[in-house]
Amino acid sequence: MRAKPAPNELDAGESMSADELARHQITCLQYTLKRAHDNVPFYRRAFDAAGVTPEDCRNLADLARFPFTTKVDLREHYPFGMFAVPMSDVRRLHASSGTTGRPTVVGYTDRDLSVWADVVARSIRAAGGRPGHKVHISYGYGLFTGGLGAHYGAERAGCTVIPASGGMTARQVQIIQDFHPEIIMIIPSYMLTLLDEFERQGIDPRTTSLQVGIFGAEQWTEEMRREIEGRMGIDAVDIYGLSEVMGPGVAQECVETKDGLHIWEDHFYPEVVDPLTDEVMAEGADGELVFTSLTKEALPIIRYRTRDLTRLIPGTARPAFRRMARITGRGDDMIILRGVNLFPSQIEETVLRTPGVAPHFQTHLSRRGRMDHMTVRVEARPDAPAGRRAAAGAEIAKAVKDGVGVSVEVDVVDPDSLERSVGKIRRVIDSRTE
Repeated sequence: MRAKPAPNELDAGESMSADELARHQITCLQYTLKRAHDNVPFYRRAFDAAGVTPEDCRNLADLARFPFTTKVDLREHYPFGMFAVPMSDVRRLHASSGTTGRPTVVGYTDRDLSVWADVVARSIRAAGGRPGHKVHISYGYGLFTGGLGAHYGAERAGCTVIPASGGMTARQVQIIQDFHPEIIMIIPSYMLTLLDEFERQGIDPRTTSLQVGIFGAEQWTEEMRREIEGRMGIDAVDIYGLSEVMGPGVAQECVETKDGLHIWEDHFYPEVVDPLTDEVMAEGADGELVFTSLTKEALPIIRYRTRDLTRLIPGTARPAFRRMARITGRGDDMIILRGVNLFPSQIEETVLRTPGVAPHFQTHLSRRGRMDHMTVRVEARPDAPAGRRAAAGAEIAKAVKDGVGVSVEVDVVDPDSLERSVGKIRRVIDSRTE
């Protein structure tokens, strides 16, 4: 692929020893717990109910004694009830889409915005970006954190920003052809839509200037990585973040290893807990990812339950920081169908292996009589022969039955017919009634 970053380009935080990192983390953690307790009534009540005070955190293991924070907590204190600073100190607001309830609102002080730019810049460097590179940003701008988070991070990294945002796919192809960016930051499923558009226009995507793709805002699989790298001729790496913790830039996959996301642990302290018992899991064990912010001012977050299922493993390219393995699913996205547990990622792996269909799909859950039923709606590729649809549907249904052990119906629909939000398709629609 492309040239890899030199070790001497690591910043001071990435070069900390284990002891230095641990001292930094406990100092920041104690400060954050006190800040949350003293300035956010929700946390003061939650700490009191759990029988703990900030002074009870004497080492990192003591964090397990403190209560969790959930998305429900943020929604119940909508819009600004979780802020630890007066509004006069808040320089920017972002919010989730709120498609399943009230949005979660996050705020940033001047220092928060600077830290955010720093961690995204670090992520871009880990992906292979360098000063002078042009970064084509296809994440959506607005209240969604993706576009502006990537934008200011790319500028902090010394790059030239092309703020393309989402949509207008044909125009994005033209911009890439005309402006010659080296890096693209984009949702992975939208990257495949962009690849289809290149090919529709008769342009070989491998001939573009792009060298690196930084993909985030949705789960994706190794099969999708192989397809993108094969069709585009770039290095495809993962970026992770969520609005409640900061936005993009919480963790990043390094281009030289592509073996999981290094968590920037000098700013975000991770735990993995058993989603049923809430017990902290040993390193390497699968469970639910939990984050505590270490340096945030406006919205300190304590033990935030992400619902993302993964495991923590030792660092490699950035040995100071642990990695999180690729997310296998979300606790709240797990589908129980006629007693069988499955995740959308299992459907995606099957779809990606099936000729004639695009990696754009939805799972629709309903009840027929007394039985649960699933219909997988998947878009056909624009160049797929009309007669290929029925065969593709049958292949997907058989693969799911053989691999997962449950029967599903598959409906292959027209290209671009599934509704998208900020470039993403909602993967699970559950209309079952009790």
